[in-house]
Amino acid sequence: MVDIVSRSAWGTRAPRSRQTVGWGSRSEVKLHYSAGPESRTPRQIQDHHMDGNGWADIGYNLLVDSDGTAYEGRGWTVVGAHAAPRNVAGIGICYIGRDGMTPAAKRTVVELYDMACAKASRTLARRGHRDINSTSCPGTANYQWWKSAAFRAAGGTAEGSDPLIGLKKGDTGEPVKALQELVKFAGHGAALGPTGVDGIYGDGTTEGLRLAREDAGSAAKKG
Repeated sequence: MVDIVSRSAWGTRAPRSRQTVGWGSRSEVKLHYSAGPESRTPRQIQDHHMDGNGWADIGYNLLVDSDGTAYEGRGWTVVGAHAAPRNVAGIGICYIGRDGMTPAAKRTVVELYDMACAKASRTLARRGHRDINSTSCPGTANYQWWKSAAFRAAGGTAEGSDPLIGLKKGDTGEPVKALQELVKFAGHGAALGPTGVDGIYGDGTTEGLRLAREDAGSAAKKG
């Protein structure tokens, strides 16, 4: 599971105000890019948003740099200022850079997306900023990757992992919980066994995923 650098660790300014939102109101994860150099820091982006735009805080909920480091922006359950009028519904993740995300950044964005789905206990829609507003954000290549059915594989996966989900037997944590929730949603929660959604990718998760794929018409794949 990806570690997220806290606001205090990157030297945040105090927000002028904040509005929280429950997970029941979250329905999508939106990808953005900063459209600036990869060397920009979250603090520099926050300064621009607060001093230049007059916003209450940095606009995004989370940020990811080219090395794949994740940073807490406003946080999971604070309303952002990144894609009005859907800031309540959407969690905004910003890539610090321009079009053409690095594989490391893509892997981290996928992990953050899986964490969001697990926290919401359902699959959230993947959208780009351009789906909401008239903008080039998050860049054409970034957008095409994010909206692709193979978005997990495009960022590269660990050796021995499933190229479609980026996970393998033995993995643990929130991304595995998100996968198990999807297995349950597909009607195969019984395959997970008595422990259910436990965040441990074992035989039950492998079997549940196989059954879900059979239902979807895809070939069975051993984990």
